[in-house]
Amino acid sequence: MSKIGFIGLGIMGCPMAGHLLAGGHDLFVLSSSAKAADLISAGARGCADAAALAQAADIIITMVPDTPDVEAVLFGPHGVAAGLAAGKMVIDMSSIAPIATKEFAKRINALGCAYLDAPVSGGEVGAKAASLTIMVGGTEPDFAKALPILQLMGKNITLVGGNGDGQTTKVANQIIVALTIEAVAEALVFASKAGADPARVRAALMGGFANSRVLEVHGERMLARNVTPGFRIELHQKDLNLALSGARALGVSLPNTATCQELFNAACAAGGAAWDHSGMVRVLENLAGHQIGAGQ
Repeated sequence: MSKIGFIGLGIMGCPMAGHLLAGGHDLFVLSSSAKAADLISAGARGCADAAALAQAADIIITMVPDTPDVEAVLFGPHGVAAGLAAGKMVIDMSSIAPIATKEFAKRINALGCAYLDAPVSGGEVGAKAASLTIMVGGTEPDFAKALPILQLMGKNITLVGGNGDGQTTKVANQIIVALTIEAVAEALVFASKAGADPARVRAALMGGFANSRVLEVHGERMLARNVTPGFRIELHQKDLNLALSGARALGVSLPNTATCQELFNAACAAGGAAWDHSGMVRVLENLAGHQIGAGQ
């Protein structure tokens, strides 16, 4: 069994850490985290700061919101790097900038430690069910060492390439998810305003080529007008910022990604930064002057 430190006990991080504890590993968490008490009562050990956690653990996993958060956790005062010793491994499962990831990996490697970027897809549902898709960047030997641990949290686990490639894959994932949410929302608003029952329309579409996980899960959320977050709009907004800034650097045009970002921007302006990302539908409802689902 491994000694694993987990930093970032949020909506997804908390159940992910719980799976590691249930898998028989020694788990170390930050005592200051709001969710730490439940895990500590189940057998995890609390640590005063990230440096102490890194000293206690052999593998340190981070699952925090954004690039600056990862940098602060790793390299800030009393950060992970201050507690590392040669031979340990850092796995960042956050969704952050690929270029910054490569720099973080170099700094951790310089300390004699391994680094994997391993962002995830699947939201709160996937985190609780241990069915996340995990996109990994790093070396083959490091991936092989980490795989049994990753398998406690996910199902579709792929080594994509070197450091940064996992994050690039996650950005691509977020482009597809955002555009699919927008397509499902448009379709349901159109069908509802045309007079059809949107729930029956969704059921019919799920049997055809238009079916998708987004239509299944988020289509149901849209109909129920449920914006309790599995994945917050403000986080998807951050991911599309990574896509659009990367596109500018590469000289690539992402016109529909930009449209989805504007719809997320409008949702945030309406007070929806903490809505689930399927809440994009509310912006389209406002443009149509029509609500689908339970509120129509």
